[in-house]
Amino acid sequence: MIDELIDAVIDREGGYSNHTADRGGATRWGITEAVARANGYVGEMRHFAREAAVPIYRHLYWQRPRYDAVAERAPLTAAELFDTGVNMGPAVATAFLQRALNALNRGARDYPDISLDGRVGPQTLAALDLFLLTRGAGGETVLLKAIEALQGERYLSLAERRPANEAFLYGWLANRLG
Repeated sequence: MIDELIDAVIDREGGYSNHTADRGGATRWGITEAVARANGYVGEMRHFAREAAVPIYRHLYWQRPRYDAVAERAPLTAAELFDTGVNMGPAVATAFLQRALNALNRGARDYPDISLDGRVGPQTLAALDLFLLTRGAGGETVLLKAIEALQGERYLSLAERRPANEAFLYGWLANRLG
């Protein structure tokens, strides 16, 4: 599963970019120069190899945030968290999951509220398990809608707070939601 997700993100992110409005600066395959450097890359970002991006995506955006554990329960949700985490950071993506789970627990009747700590831990996984058990086959679809609603609101907010982000808003909405 993760190999296909990584390929899709790399294909969507494209090759080299250094857009003046992008605070991330130079990127290649969706990996910022800062992330590449933090993972040992020392060359020119224009030459950052696709093969070097794959283990970074696997480690930083799948294994470390524990989306592999989410995938065992809800593979579509894990795929959405991975993509959102790549674009906004795993802590933000995980907080969307946590907020959605809290809002969907019917006033803590189905399971207790969980901390909004941006980490997939035992509480988050237990809440996800109980949510899916309680809501059945359609539960994951509704959870995905809630996560995507939070993501869409954040994109709009980013563009409203920093007009330079309007350069990216259409693409974010077209390529990251749904």
